[in-house]
This record gives sequence, structure tokens and C-alpha cells, in this order.
Amino acid sequence: MVKSTIRAAVALSIAASSIAYAETITIATVNNGDMIRMQGYTDQFTAQTGVDVEWVTLEENVLRQRVTTDITTKGGAFDIMTIGMYETPIWGANGWLVSLDDLSAEYNAADILPAMSGGLSHDGTLYAAPFYGESSMIMYRSDLMEKAGLTMPSAPSWSFIAKAAREMTDRDNDINGICLRGKAGWGEGGAFITAMSNSFGARWFDGDWNAQFDTREWSDTLNFYKNMMDDAGPAGYATNGFNENLSLFQQGKCGMWIDATVAASFVTNAAESTVADKVGFALAPDNGMGKRANWLWAWALAIPAGTQKEGAAKQFIEWATSTDYIELVAANEGWANVPPGARQSLYENPNYQAVPFAQMTLDSILSANPNDSTVDASPYVGVQFAAIPEFAGIATDVSQEFSAAYAGQQTIEEALAKAQALTNDAMEAAGYR
Repeated sequence: MVKSTIRAAVALSIAASSIAYAETITIATVNNGDMIRMQGYTDQFTAQTGVDVEWVTLEENVLRQRVTTDITTKGGAFDIMTIGMYETPIWGANGWLVSLDDLSAEYNAADILPAMSGGLSHDGTLYAAPFYGESSMIMYRSDLMEKAGLTMPSAPSWSFIAKAAREMTDRDNDINGICLRGKAGWGEGGAFITAMSNSFGARWFDGDWNAQFDTREWSDTLNFYKNMMDDAGPAGYATNGFNENLSLFQQGKCGMWIDATVAASFVTNAAESTVADKVGFALAPDNGMGKRANWLWAWALAIPAGTQKEGAAKQFIEWATSTDYIELVAANEGWANVPPGARQSLYENPNYQAVPFAQMTLDSILSANPNDSTVDASPYVGVQFAAIPEFAGIATDVSQEFSAAYAGQQTIEEALAKAQALTNDAMEAAGYR
């Protein structure tokens, strides 16, 4: 009886000790489908490692604000942050992120696509691991394109897209010819219109960091966008972002959608999309000036400097961005639903090569060059952003002016004049001019 009591006491002591020393990491992430899917597999990570995970899942604009505030104030709310190619090199240079150069040999960091590892590094040091990588491309209803008597080129022009959008629009049946982001936010509608402007010959700054919104190229971009969307876009497009347009496309209410390549798995998933068997893909449009309207991005996992749980955080990053995780998703949900765009080995895998959008995704990623994104030379690195610390604040304000113009609250000319003034004022205050 005494021995049994002692054994029971020892067992309780061990259990209590395990509870006391169990680690819990807190992760901030975006409410995109791949991230939601990852959360569903987190129990497997916990079973393997004993590390519990708490998720803070936020809308894209809110996520950017929360993680930026937390890291700049050293708030310590998160052990892992979901960030991208804009924040990573800037924050890495500031010493705000933990280096990931010491990940295990089994992780095989060399397998990460150079376009992704380059954009998530500073001075050759990797500061964030890509959960998925993306460019942007055209997703379109092949049945509606055929009904309109048109054939989508693999590399279309903006003039073709505008023509097709108008001809595919059917207001009586609630079908919009085209769905595009108009929502304010530098990474929402701001990202789309900046990438589009590159193909029209526009740029944010000249070589002396003077704003360029008073140019014909920016006027052409915004007028073309607004005229096309007014004719062929959904009502309220000025407030639509990635998730809103994804929902519209899945419901069969969009003829075309130009957005993140990662969306391809969601529009072709029969469990989520009513048009899954009717989707084609093409490169983002150009305007005959040598630049396409596609961006380059990765949603990546990074560790803020100062976390007390660096080891557990690195364990999670290795698990979530590994080839083993890709195979886990493939085994449970099919190869079309694995996180794309991050690893070279994925595109060498015959199982993935059979996925209908795999090659177009890779072609789109490889066609975006952040070091040469504009027709006229620009002083910044980045396709849909300028990689300077001030950009996020400036571009958020500029995108709000643009969204107001899309909504008819002011003219395009008024929006561009305000964008010119506020950008120059901010750049002068920051010491660029």
C-alpha cells in the first residue's frame, strides 16, 4: 500500500513537472486559406514535440499593424510572426529578427527557391522561412471565355483583358467580367495597383526620390482600372480585397480574377468552388512596355528577437515549412492543396507537375524581378512595394485616396494630386529629399 502510494505520488509529480515545463508558443498569422489549413495540423506538431501552439489569426491589414507595433515597441506578444518580403530585410537589418541560418541539415534550406530566399534575407542571412511563395496571375472561367467567343492567350495584354471583361459581364445573372482588389491597404489594393502600374510604365519615385503620381503613366493606370471596373467589376469593388474576390470567384460571380497564384488551389477545389472544373490560368497582363503586372511575395514565418522561446519557435518553423509538411498535406488533401512557391523540389516532383496551375505559378514567380520592376529606372527594390521603412505608412495613405476615387468620392485627378503631395511631404520629413 505504501509502495503504491509512493508510485502514485511520483507519477503525479512527474505529470505536474511536465505541465509546469511544457512550452507554449504564440503565432500571429493571416487569415488566408493555407494558414487556416496549417492550424488544422498543429496537433501533429504538438504530438511530435510537446510544444503547444496558440494562434492569433488576423485579417491582412490588421496583422500588419499588430506585428509591426509589437516588434517596434518590443512588446513580446508573439514568438513567431507571419510577415513578408517587405518587412523581412528591413527588420533583419535592424536586428529585430532571429537569424535562421542555423536550421538543421535535414531542413535543407538550399531547396528554397532563390527568388524566395533572396527576398527574405539581408546581407545573405535568412531571417524568415517561406510558408508559401507567390506571384500573381490571371484565373479565368474557361466556359465564359468560350461563350464570349474569345481565347485567352497565355500572355495577354491589358487591352485584351478589358475587352474580355466587358464581353463576359452578365449583370442579369450576377456575373462580373473581372474582379480586382480595390481595398485600401498597402498590401491589399495598394499592392495590386502598384504591380499594374509597372506595366503602364509608372513608378513610385524617380532617382532623386521625388514622387511620380503627377505623371501620365499613373493617370493612365488609374483611369484604365476604374473604367474597366465600373463597366465589368462587382458592386463595391473599392472595398474588395483578396478574400472578398476569392469568395466571388468561388461562387461563380467572376469571369476573371487577377490575384495571388496561391489562390489557384482554392478556385479549383470542388469542395469550395462552384466553378472548380472551369478554371484556366494565364500570365498577368502587360501593356507592350516589357513589364507584366505581376508581383512577387512570400508569406513567411519569422522569430522576433528577444523571444524567450527561440528553440521551440525554430522547431515549429522547421516543421511548418518543410518538405515533410508538404507531403502531409498532399497525403490528406491532394497535391493541388499543398503550399506552393517555396521549394524547388516541389516543382521537380512529378506528382506536383501534374497539377494544372503548377507551371504557370512557377513561370509567374520567375518573371517578377524586384531589382528591375519598372520601365524607367527606380531607386528602390521591390515589385509591388518599395523596400524602404517609410513605404508602408505612405502607401497605406495613398491606397486610401485611390479607393476613395474608385468609390466615386473624388476624381482620379484629385486622388493623384493628394498622393503626390503626401508622398513628397513624407519623403522630405524622412530626409530623402
